[in-house]
Amino acid sequence: MKHIFFIDLDNTIYFTKPNEEQLMGELYNFLESLDLGISKEDFQLAKQDMLRTPFQKVAKKYGFSEELMPDILAYLQNRQVTKPLKPSDDYHYIKSLKGRKFIVTAGFPKQQTSKVKMLGIADDFEAVHVVDVSTTNKKEAFKLLIDKYALNTDDILIIGDDAESEIKFGLELGIATFLLDPENLHPNAESTFRGTDLSNLHKAAGQS
Repeated sequence: MKHIFFIDLDNTIYFTKPNEEQLMGELYNFLESLDLGISKEDFQLAKQDMLRTPFQKVAKKYGFSEELMPDILAYLQNRQVTKPLKPSDDYHYIKSLKGRKFIVTAGFPKQQTSKVKMLGIADDFEAVHVVDVSTTNKKEAFKLLIDKYALNTDDILIIGDDAESEIKFGLELGIATFLLDPENLHPNAESTFRGTDLSNLHKAAGQS
C-alpha cells in the first residue's frame, strides 16, 4: 500500500482552463503590452501552452525577446493569484487518500503558494514544494524530499499530468506513478498507473 504522495498542482489538483481568467488575465495583458518579437498567431499558441507548461519553457519555445525576459521574470516572481480558484471535481479522491501528502509543483514560489491558498486546500498537505525549472527539475525535488523526510520510495505514489516531468522522473527513480490524462495527450507514455480521471486512484494506491 502507498501512503506517501507527491502530487502535482496545475491540471491535477485543479484545471487551469476553467480558471484561466483568474490565473492568466493580468499576465496576458502585461505580455500584450510588450513587443515580444513574435507573431499574433504564435502568441495565441503560447497562451495555450502557458496553461500547461512552465513559463520559461514556453518563452524559449516561441522565442520571446531575450531583452525583455529579466523584466518579465521579475513581474512573474512577484505575482500572486488573488481570486478564488476551484479544485477539480475529482479532488475528493486526492483528499481522501490516507497518508502523507506533498504538493510538488513547478513555477514561481509566490504564485504557486498563492494558488494553494486560493484553492483553500493548504491544510490537506504536509508541505508545498515549488520547483524553479530555470535551475532544477522535479527529479531533483523528489530526491530532496526523500532525503529531507527520510522516505522509502516503495511507499510513494507520484500523481500528475505531465508525462515528461513528474511521471518520467518518478519512473527513473523507481517510484510508482499515476498519470492523469483526461484528453489522452500521452497515449504512449510509460506510467505505472494511468486514468482519464482519478476514480482509480485509491485502487492504484492499494487503498481501495
